[in-house]
Amino acid sequence: MEQVTSSLAPSRATTLNKSGPASSSQSGAGSVTKRLGNELMTLMMSSSPGISAFPKTDSNLFDWIGTIEGAPGTVYAGLSFRISIHFPSNYPYVAPIIQFETPCYHPNVDLKTGTICLDILKDKWSAVYSVQTILISLQSLLGEPNNESPLNNDAATLWDNQEAFKVQLLRHYRPLKDDA
Repeated sequence: MEQVTSSLAPSRATTLNKSGPASSSQSGAGSVTKRLGNELMTLMMSSSPGISAFPKTDSNLFDWIGTIEGAPGTVYAGLSFRISIHFPSNYPYVAPIIQFETPCYHPNVDLKTGTICLDILKDKWSAVYSVQTILISLQSLLGEPNNESPLNNDAATLWDNQEAFKVQLLRHYRPLKDDA
């Protein structure tokens, strides 16, 4: 049995001498996978209302799908939006790429592409942020846009007139369908 075991495992000398990009990227991917697994568990155990996210498939922790519900008391209350989240291999040192999949009429969201203008996903990114903090920030952004940095100028212009804004919001909104 010892012969079989030793032939399957690399020799200690090979393991110790192995260095370079391949081994560091493999260990880096392992730590990213571990972090994403921990974040998924934290998110599943959290009691944050109106947010959820999980991997699209069991075999890939780097591509997630999420849902954000509009907060009560905002023009987005009662609406749910699907987002896609892609984690780069150097996450958490680089922000994930997040886009709205559901059309979202909002000053800081490009209606056509779903691209989001949010400082914590750009120049204010920090490795201490988690999926949960990002989702909470996005939910907050829905009700409190940054009109100083709009991606959708029409939405930014209409924001102060909430009735007219809501008309445009509902014109573009597509309710989520149950995939189950």
